[in-house]
Amino acid sequence: MTSPAPGLGSTDTGRGQSLYLDLMKRVLTNVIYRDPPISWAGQGDYDIALRENGSDMPSVAHTMVGLARLDNVQYCLERVLADDVPGDFIETGVWRGGTCIFARAILRAYGVTDRQVWVADSFAGIPRTRVDSHPLDRRLQLHRENDVLAVPAETVAANFERYDLLDEQVRFLKGWFRDSLPDAPISRLAVLRLDGDLYESTMDALNSLYPRLSPGGFTIVDDYHIRACREAVHEYRDQHGITEPLEQIDDYSVYWRRAGLALPVRSLAITGRMAEFSVVSTYARTIA
Repeated sequence: MTSPAPGLGSTDTGRGQSLYLDLMKRVLTNVIYRDPPISWAGQGDYDIALRENGSDMPSVAHTMVGLARLDNVQYCLERVLADDVPGDFIETGVWRGGTCIFARAILRAYGVTDRQVWVADSFAGIPRTRVDSHPLDRRLQLHRENDVLAVPAETVAANFERYDLLDEQVRFLKGWFRDSLPDAPISRLAVLRLDGDLYESTMDALNSLYPRLSPGGFTIVDDYHIRACREAVHEYRDQHGITEPLEQIDDYSVYWRRAGLALPVRSLAITGRMAEFSVVSTYARTIA
C-alpha cells in the first residue's frame, strides 16, 4: 500500500484514503477476480506477477498498466497536491479508462474540486500509419490490433459511472492527438501521462502539452519500452534541453519531474514504494 504524501490529511483520514485507493487499484487491475489475459496476446492463465507488472492484457480489467504504474500515478498526484503544483491530470491514450478513473478517485479521496481529469484518446484505436509516418511506427503496424485496442468513448464513460466517478471534473478529448491536443482548453497541467505507443502519438502529445506542464509537475511515459515511443521522448528532451533524470517505474515505464518549483520542506520526506525507484537515464537509450 502506498502511503499518502506528507501534508495530506490527518492520520485517521489518511488511513481511510489509503484503504480506498488501495482497493481501487486492486479492482481496476482485477487482481481480486483474476480475469485471464486476452488470448491473442499469446498468454495463458492469469499470473499475479504479470498483472502487477502490467505485462499482460486483461480480458476484463479496466486497465492493463499494472499495480506499480498505478502506484506511480498515486505518487505523482499526491506529490503535486502536497506541493501545491497547479494544474490538471491528463492521460493521452486511455484504453478502457482505468488509469484516468484512478486519477479521478485520488482527487475525490482528497476532496479536490478545482482540478480536472482529461481523458484524451481517439477512441478508435491506434492511427493507421501513412507513407510519411515515422519508420518505427510503420514497422510496428499497431493499428492491426485495433479490434482490441479501440474502446468507444461511451464505454469508457460507462466505466467511470461504475465507480460513481463520472462528473464535471472528467473531460473527454476525442480525436487523433495531432487534431485534438493543440487547441485543447487546458491552461496548466500538473501530471502529464503519455500512453500513445507510437513515435507520432508521443511527439504530438509532448509538443502540445509539455509546455503547459507546471514546474514541479510530472511527465509519465507508459510505453518507454517501445523504441518508437522512446525515440520521441529522447528527441523532444534533447531539442528542449530537458535534463531532469528519468526514473524507472517498472519494466516498461519511466517518469520525470519538471524542475523549477521551490519545494517546501515537507516535500523532502517521500514515503511509499515509489521512493525505491531508481534513476535509469544512463542506460535507457540502449534498451532495444
